[in-house]
Amino acid sequence: MARKKKNVVLQQVLVENYAAEGKSLARVDGKVIFIEQAVPGDVVDIRLGKNKKDWAEGRPIHYHSYSPDRVTPFCSHFGVCGGCQWQMLPYAKQLVFKQQQVTDHLTRIGKVALPPIAPIAGANETKYYRNKIEYTFGNKRYLTAAELNDETATVEGEFAGFHARGLFDKVVDIDTCYLQEEPTNLIRKAVKAYAQQKGYSFYDIKQHHGFLRTMQVRLCRSGQLMINIVFGENAPKKILPLLQHIKDLFPQITTLLYTINTKMNDSLHDLEPVVFHGPGYVIETLEHFKFKVGPKSFFQTNTAQGERLYQITRDFAELTGNETVYDLYCGTGSIGIFLSEKAKKIIGVEMIAAAIEDAKENATINGLTDTAFYAGDVIDVCNDEFFAQHGRPDVIITDPPRAGMHEKLIDKILEMRAPTVVYVSCNPATQARDLAKLDALYAVTRIQPVDMFPHTLHIENVVQLKLREN
Repeated sequence: MARKKKNVVLQQVLVENYAAEGKSLARVDGKVIFIEQAVPGDVVDIRLGKNKKDWAEGRPIHYHSYSPDRVTPFCSHFGVCGGCQWQMLPYAKQLVFKQQQVTDHLTRIGKVALPPIAPIAGANETKYYRNKIEYTFGNKRYLTAAELNDETATVEGEFAGFHARGLFDKVVDIDTCYLQEEPTNLIRKAVKAYAQQKGYSFYDIKQHHGFLRTMQVRLCRSGQLMINIVFGENAPKKILPLLQHIKDLFPQITTLLYTINTKMNDSLHDLEPVVFHGPGYVIETLEHFKFKVGPKSFFQTNTAQGERLYQITRDFAELTGNETVYDLYCGTGSIGIFLSEKAKKIIGVEMIAAAIEDAKENATINGLTDTAFYAGDVIDVCNDEFFAQHGRPDVIITDPPRAGMHEKLIDKILEMRAPTVVYVSCNPATQARDLAKLDALYAVTRIQPVDMFPHTLHIENVVQLKLREN
């Protein structure tokens, strides 16, 4: 009986609505079915995976008819690489579903009084919008469903592209990616071709060995271009000629680095990139502000929409020039610096010490004197002595990671009692959870969703909160 239950197929199901996180939903005999790779309006046969009493998850195995909303994806790798989930939907429809996602999370999870939610700020450019991409080199590629039945299809080889969605050890070999302007594809192909010509090994992700591992490409609005090639072996006689070859082929590269990574993971935070050419960083701009971005720095991945996000944040802060602003989770200081001309003082706090050093340098680059950045946990840093030195905040900006704010930080914000809090979130679900806790003292007064990543399921949301007078 259990075996049969695991192979349930539901036939001719009408996909009814969007359900968040890239899934759509249908209802069959009162049960909610969450469906991947389908859009509202599709009629599909679904094979269930998880199958609970009140809900189930599944994937289409046959499409009887397609939604009239569907459009032809522009990328030949769509549906395989996982970098984009929604190319089959027109962008206007994507924005409708993202707006719905914010509304649903804030009402169902937050359950606090809400003002009208402003229409989502969509992107003007829906292709070539990323300033940073990381490619993976691997010796095993992902096979499509059609290739699994093709005896001539090979898994082994030398491949360059992205991790296959849900498969850490397989690479989707990319021809053309539309997420970043050229020369990104040309550089990836040139590195791959040179390594193949020389017989260099591509990284075995499962066995953790191989020469060519990953490559980071950062292309700035300023025109500056940074390449960081990561190698799984410390082999200067192979590394240096490869870098020289790429430098000669692409003179527009302003900074070329390499990193030796022999660890079990791809994280670079505890590694030191080596400068082969250029200053070792690039300069990116938001409005007239300049930001130094290194190979390990965090910076908003969509420069144009990042600028829009910060403009909304500044608007929600309602600054008059007399406010002390506390920028929590300040990272490299970008939000605080962007707000600085409208504030009396910016105080940034961030756990990662290296990010604070970047923040201080960015403040210097922009000639700012009324800013101060501190490394440490907000819960520990913002004590009575700190308030005595810097003053209590008039405005708090918080921009936490996807997991949202720690409960102790929420308690600290409630203790600080700033008149205005602006909560910038990349995950409206955890934002909604935190808003419910902040509701003890704060009312939500403005809401503005922002689309940072067209053709994906991700959505940013900015919320203004005001301290209740009672």
